Amino acid sequence: MTDRDVAGKLKAMGEQRSDFRPNDTGELKERWRTYIQDKRLNVTAQREAIVEQFLRTRDHVSIDELLNKVRKRNPRVGYATVYRTLKLLVDSGLAVERQFGDGQARFEVVGDHHDHLICVKCGLILEFEDDEIERLQDRIAERMGGFTVLRHRHELYGLCPKAAGDTTGNCPNEQRKK
Repeated sequence: MTDRDVAGKLKAMGEQRSDFRPNDTGELKERWRTYIQDKRLNVTAQREAIVEQFLRTRDHVSIDELLNKVRKRNPRVGYATVYRTLKLLVDSGLAVERQFGDGQARFEVVGDHHDHLICVKCGLILEFEDDEIERLQDRIAERMGGFTVLRHRHELYGLCPKAAGDTTGNCPNEQRKK
C-alpha cells in the first residue's frame, strides 16, 4: 500500500467520525435530566449551556476548547464550571474521558465502540472500527487463558502522511479544516 493509499484511507476514516455518536441528542438530554434529578443537583443556565454544547460536539474536546465554544454564547462561564460539568457528564455515563499522550484530558460524547488513530505531531485523532481487529482480540484473549473481553481501549499513535515526511502526503487534519 502506498502512502497515497494510506492518506486516502485516513481521509475516509476521518469522514466517518460521527458514525460513532448519536445523531439525536434528545435521549442523551433526557438521561442528563434524569441524572440531575436523581442526584438532586441544581439546574443552572451555565451548566445547561455547557451540556448542550458538549452533546453537539463531534470532536474529542478539551476543557479549554469546550470553554471557548460555550463562551461565544455565555461569556461569563468559568473554567471551573466547565470542569465540574464535564466530571458530572462522565459520572452520568454521557461522556468518556480520554488521554491521548499530549498531557491534556479530552472528552467525547458516549457512543458506539470505536478505536483511535492519533498523529503525535499534528494532534489529529481519527476514529475507526475494524471487525477483524475485534475478532483478533477475542481470539488472543481466549488463547491467553480463556479471558472474556468486557471492554478495551485501542489507540494507535503514529504520524499522518505529511508529518511522516511524505512530500506528496497530506494531513487529513488540514483537509478537515478547509
